Amino acid sequence: MRGGEFIAFIAALMAVNALGVDLMLPALADMGHQLGIATANHRQWIITVYMLGFGAGQLVYGPLADRYGRRPILLVTLAGFVGASVFAAGSQTFPALLGARVLQGLMSASTRVLAVAIVRDRFSGRQMARTLSVAQMIFFLVPIMAPSLGQVLLAFGPWRFIFYALAGFAAFVLAWSALRLVESLPVARRTPLSLASLKSAYRLTLTNRFSAGYAVCASMTFGGVIAFVSSAQQIFVDEFGAGDRFTLLFALCAFSMGCASFANSRLVERLGTRLISQTAVIGLIMLSVLHLGVIMAGQETLVTYILFQALSMTCIGLCGSNFGAMAMEPVGHIAGTASSIQGFITSVGAVIVGSAIGQAYDGSTYPLAIGYLAIGLGVLVLVYFIEDRRLFRARHASEAPKS
Repeated sequence: MRGGEFIAFIAALMAVNALGVDLMLPALADMGHQLGIATANHRQWIITVYMLGFGAGQLVYGPLADRYGRRPILLVTLAGFVGASVFAAGSQTFPALLGARVLQGLMSASTRVLAVAIVRDRFSGRQMARTLSVAQMIFFLVPIMAPSLGQVLLAFGPWRFIFYALAGFAAFVLAWSALRLVESLPVARRTPLSLASLKSAYRLTLTNRFSAGYAVCASMTFGGVIAFVSSAQQIFVDEFGAGDRFTLLFALCAFSMGCASFANSRLVERLGTRLISQTAVIGLIMLSVLHLGVIMAGQETLVTYILFQALSMTCIGLCGSNFGAMAMEPVGHIAGTASSIQGFITSVGAVIVGSAIGQAYDGSTYPLAIGYLAIGLGVLVLVYFIEDRRLFRARHASEAPKS
């Protein structure tokens, strides 16, 4: 694959996971009713347990991909995702559905690890950040369209149709991979699957402050996305009574992340990952303070919420691919294992952060706003120490500003 097809493939690979989260949002109420979920906040576990499986699975696939190559691991796990989706469609109880969702997450974890590793096999530094940004720009169209697509599927049948659709899309990506994907990791660069090599890779990834630190930063900002996604249906439908407009309003907020990724792909090679991401973090803090002021003054409306949410998602979108590129930069020679470890940190950390905010939902937007403020402040402090108390400057040679 070259050029546009390669970027489209990486975006499709990432979209398997995005659809696994967003496609079913319009159906959460129907699932809760049919499966006897008494407490509304418990419906969020349909999203949360998927992300837990997604995070845990990433620890496995990186070392396997570094040993056996990217392609065979991807083919096996995509086939597993198809099977897990069919299992979810046939679930008759809430625990059975949660079990199927964990299995889906475990299988889809490979898409995140291998997408980053395949890109890192070919690119590094700002070029890697730009490639990931273009792919994420396409990828972010999925959250925009997914709830609407889920609503269309519900018009033709029960919520189980959604899981059959997930199986169909994963089967399509599986066929694309089998027919067009060429192995990106040469045999000469593969590492043996041994305790010693794993220990060395884990030590390098977890002790390098850029690798581990920016993975934690990514987990915190991604936690903001999880919090929004898991509570979006309750906020838009239950709090603001916008049930018939839910998919459109959700799309508006998700669209802002797509715009942020597009802007980042255009600017990152000129401005650098640090300037863009650190500015975005400060922007998130300022927006959260203003949003809290509006809420505490009793002036929060559907319009103000959408405005602040979209702008906050823009700031988060400007952090994601840049944090990922900076975390991967010093560990490119063990990209598969490093991507696994960083992905585990990012995903599980995001679940913890997002669940804490989402489960605090009390019928208002206050928990989300205070959560975003805490995320912004936490990330800024962490970046300050990662960068040795100096912000807005390039550190590595690959980050040096262009003349």
